Amino acid sequence: MKLSAFTDTGRVRSSNQDSYAIGELPDGGAWAVVCDGMGGHAGGNVASSVAVNVISEDIKEGFRNNMSLGFARNMLMSSINAANAAIIRQADENDELRGMGTTVVAALCYGEKAVVAHVGDSRCYHISDGEISQVTHDHSLVQELVDAGYITKDQANSHPNKNIITRALGVNENVDIDFYEVRLEDNDILLLCTDGLTNHVTEEEIIECTSGENISNYSTELVSRANDNGGTDNITAVIIANR
Repeated sequence: MKLSAFTDTGRVRSSNQDSYAIGELPDGGAWAVVCDGMGGHAGGNVASSVAVNVISEDIKEGFRNNMSLGFARNMLMSSINAANAAIIRQADENDELRGMGTTVVAALCYGEKAVVAHVGDSRCYHISDGEISQVTHDHSLVQELVDAGYITKDQANSHPNKNIITRALGVNENVDIDFYEVRLEDNDILLLCTDGLTNHVTEEEIIECTSGENISNYSTELVSRANDNGGTDNITAVIIANR
């Protein structure tokens, strides 16, 4: 597995409330965590950082060679629940942090398989043979409107309530986590990203930015494209390539 990651404040925001971490696994696999914080300047930064740190440490300590998909899923579930509890605890201890929260999308890739965990509207995409598919399903108000048939996907892209998410870490003691399993063929790519990227970069542009020979440039090219197209939010792109 080869990794590439980059984050940027964007062209409008004064601080970056996105956080991410990536790493290699003992068997040649890889993992990644991406979070998009919310709740004001301090709160968003803290929530996303806490979540990334807790989940990352749990992955590094808990991974075992030849672990089953079920074990991997349970490990991610446990780590995300621990991150949720840590965010709530810090908010309870500090009035300035009350109301903070964060999205999360995490992937554990080993062998020819990947387990993806997801809360919020940060996304995971799977790119294979020049085709792209969105692995995760947004937990957002506009996604619910699309699912119900009230608006189209194109209308969702410019909807005034596009920023309202329906699930996040740090909001409730119990967090509802979605899980996905992805088969990774040779040369396949997983992209984990925040909505600062997907609000400004189309799926066609994602394919274009991840088609070159130098994988280490993929994430910077994606972030640069998002900035060129507006850069109205913090932008984070993480690449795991099965190469």
